[in-house]
Amino acid sequence: MEAFSIVRHGHPLERIESETPRPTGKQVLIAVTHAGVCHSDLHLIEGSYDLGSRGQMDLSKRGLVLPMTPGHEIVGTIVSWGPDADKSLLEVGARRLVFPWIGCGHCKRCLADEQNLCLQTKPIGMAVDGGYASHVMVPEAKYLLDIEGLDPGLACTYACSGVTVYSAIQKLMPLDAEDTVVVVGAGGLGLNAVALLKGLGHDRICVVDTSDEKLEAARAQGASTTVLAGKDGAQTSAAILEASGGVAYAIVDTVNGSQTAQFSFDALSKGGRLIQVGLYGGELKLPLPLMPAKAATLRGSYVGGLAELREVIALAKAGGIAAIPTTVRPMAEANAALDDLKAGRITGRTILVNPPSA
Repeated sequence: MEAFSIVRHGHPLERIESETPRPTGKQVLIAVTHAGVCHSDLHLIEGSYDLGSRGQMDLSKRGLVLPMTPGHEIVGTIVSWGPDADKSLLEVGARRLVFPWIGCGHCKRCLADEQNLCLQTKPIGMAVDGGYASHVMVPEAKYLLDIEGLDPGLACTYACSGVTVYSAIQKLMPLDAEDTVVVVGAGGLGLNAVALLKGLGHDRICVVDTSDEKLEAARAQGASTTVLAGKDGAQTSAAILEASGGVAYAIVDTVNGSQTAQFSFDALSKGGRLIQVGLYGGELKLPLPLMPAKAATLRGSYVGGLAELREVIALAKAGGIAAIPTTVRPMAEANAALDDLKAGRITGRTILVNPPSA
């Protein structure tokens, strides 16, 4: 098999050839056809997350062992499976979406299909080898979702950007349809957030970004208002409130950097909720009396569980999620795609594809 792997942090992915693994136990071998390029992959390559005044979170000290192949938005076809796999869910050549946020399988979170909250999670493409490859190994058949009728390049984005913003949106509920939802960031996460909000019946959506081009994409996706964020956070907060009709009860920050977290909190109205999704990094410093005075809720939201991904796929199959912009590139161009993402040259999502013979 062929893989494009992290061999040294801070360096481009390297092409590695190895023997294609054989599944054992409940494992299922997938031939990768599509793999989305996510901003989290950049953090993996760098080997750390920015914790602001606390320094850097060193991933090598948190169990990440190199070489490791990134890629957690994966669609592929079933090749083979181990002797203990659930054969009723499997068919050679069938196309499936891979749920990557694998947990221990035994704790109460995993048993509730909230694997993303497992304390021993081992995500595909984040902790173990992922989809920037010709093949990927999936622990068991239940993590494979039928996407018949969906575009596979678009469907692969639902495994991360789709289920991530869907889970964040659920944390805003209950929310009146006439209330404005503010989405910070118009990348793959932000555009999928707009698409899902529209599919769930919310038409008043304000998108905030630093790029006119990305805000144009957000309007095309269905955003009702947009705000061009500047260096002055107070001005950005004021612009968000103006664009939201003077009230901001619901904000989803898909960037979650120091600046976006600050202007989002400052824009938050009394009783409002800020759901922090992105992993851009930094820190948020708050005057503590404002938390009770605002009756504010700040809540983190980390990807989503298997049950939530099933709901996303059901909504997509029902025609409830408008397609976000995607760009298709050969798997061999993984490094170039990552460079473009880092430089902010991507609108929507880049999808890496393997040739049909892979």
